Amino acid sequence: MTISNPIASTSIPSPVATHPDPRDAWIEELQSRMVQLERLAAVGELTSTTTHEFNNLLMTVLNYAKMGLRNKDDATREKAFSRILEAANRGAKITSMVLGLSRSRPGELEPTQLSRVVDDTLVLLEREMQKYRILVDKQIDEVPLVMAAPDQIQRLLLNLLTNARQAIGENGMIKIKLAFEASSQSVALTIRDSGCGISQELLTKIFDPFFTTKSGPDSSGKGGTGLGLSACKEIVEKHHGRIRVESTVGKGTAFCIRFPVATDSAKEKPAA
Repeated sequence: MTISNPIASTSIPSPVATHPDPRDAWIEELQSRMVQLERLAAVGELTSTTTHEFNNLLMTVLNYAKMGLRNKDDATREKAFSRILEAANRGAKITSMVLGLSRSRPGELEPTQLSRVVDDTLVLLEREMQKYRILVDKQIDEVPLVMAAPDQIQRLLLNLLTNARQAIGENGMIKIKLAFEASSQSVALTIRDSGCGISQELLTKIFDPFFTTKSGPDSSGKGGTGLGLSACKEIVEKHHGRIRVESTVGKGTAFCIRFPVATDSAKEKPAA
């Protein structure tokens, strides 16, 4: 009697060919378009602010140009030229920052001084904060460089500061604190407002895409897309950082973000 070899007679299934799930590519495409939509929304929200700002700058240029033409003495003309140059430089800076926000970039990280990005972002929002009588209190320490994409950090700040201004409405304060935390070798950026606050029930949802507590853009044309905070979280995660939010209804909200300090090898690159 012949005994068959159980191993030899056991059939081994052929490897199943794996094919990429088309749904994965579809989801990736949607996520990419959502990021682009958020970026364009951020630029669109700045339109009214920058248009008003440019109108003020043009009036400054025109008025001082007339002064320089009317007055022949060197002192008056020098003052007029100085003010014109100052207004032109401010306009060029605003244009450069808005164009930077509108461009789609790979987002390569480079050694960046966060205090400079904070100052540049406040240039874009200065008139708006004045309009709504919001006092901005900066507590900026000297901190190490971090690895960051400056235009993405600017989008992050614009979203958080705009949300803070909207939560306050009028006549309030926004505190911006930048400090080095030696224990975690990170730079902590905190934005705290004196606004209406967020309930504990909603805090768990605020970073979800398309979730918003707003009915739509306010009178300034800002807010209501539900993309701002989800984009903030994505930016922080791409920078290997952490974001935390604390809020009390009726007292205000604080967002604290921690970015790892740039390594010595990374610091060999020029800082932004």
